[in-house]
Amino acid sequence: MRHHRKNTVLAAAAVAALSLGLTACGGSDTGAKDAGSASSAPQAAADQNAAKGGATATTGGSTTEGSTTGASTAGGSTSGGTTAGGKGTTASTASTGSATGAKASAKAPACAHGDVRITVEKADEVPTEHVVLTATNVSGRACTLLEYPLLAFGPIQTAKDVPAVAKSKPAAPIVLKNGEPAHANVRVSLGGVHEDNKVVKEFTVNLFAADGPAEGSVVVKAPAGGLAVNEAVAKTGYWTYELRNGADEF
Repeated sequence: MRHHRKNTVLAAAAVAALSLGLTACGGSDTGAKDAGSASSAPQAAADQNAAKGGATATTGGSTTEGSTTGASTAGGSTSGGTTAGGKGTTASTASTGSATGAKASAKAPACAHGDVRITVEKADEVPTEHVVLTATNVSGRACTLLEYPLLAFGPIQTAKDVPAVAKSKPAAPIVLKNGEPAHANVRVSLGGVHEDNKVVKEFTVNLFAADGPAEGSVVVKAPAGGLAVNEAVAKTGYWTYELRNGADEF
């Protein structure tokens, strides 16, 4: 009887030990599973974040590309604006023209009196109030016709200076290629019968050098019948490629 109980106790102890062992194994598996789950969660989160990061990077790349395209477009627009500004703004064009003229005049020396042939023609009006001077480059090279003609209606030593009309001054120097002409409008009288006029058969034209009036002069023959000149009202325009409305009206 005691032997039977002892065996029973041992059997119960063995069952209890087995149960504990199984529980421990089950707990270990569960712990491993939990640990695995816990380990997998950060990894999944990292993968998800990486995926989001990739999407963000892609979006950022797209944004950068858009900015680059925008910059290119802006650049093109700016270039177009510059062209439109240069084209539409006369002042800008005049400034550019002045710079170009300055470069051209730097390369082309001032026309000397022997470089040009000067002729005169009455304006198409009655009575004659204006004449037009034409200076043609015959030097065989380019030269710059500076300022305005220095006129003397009579002996150079005693003739009255003929002033220039400021509004007729062109924006850029007049650079003449060989054979190319320039013109200047000149008022010689007011067309009145009772003016203090004098008839001249010829007159003198002097040119400007870079540092002032040039040496030498050109004697120009007046049109047939001479010119009735009132030195008190005489004035001249600047040299220009062609006479202009407004600027050369005085």
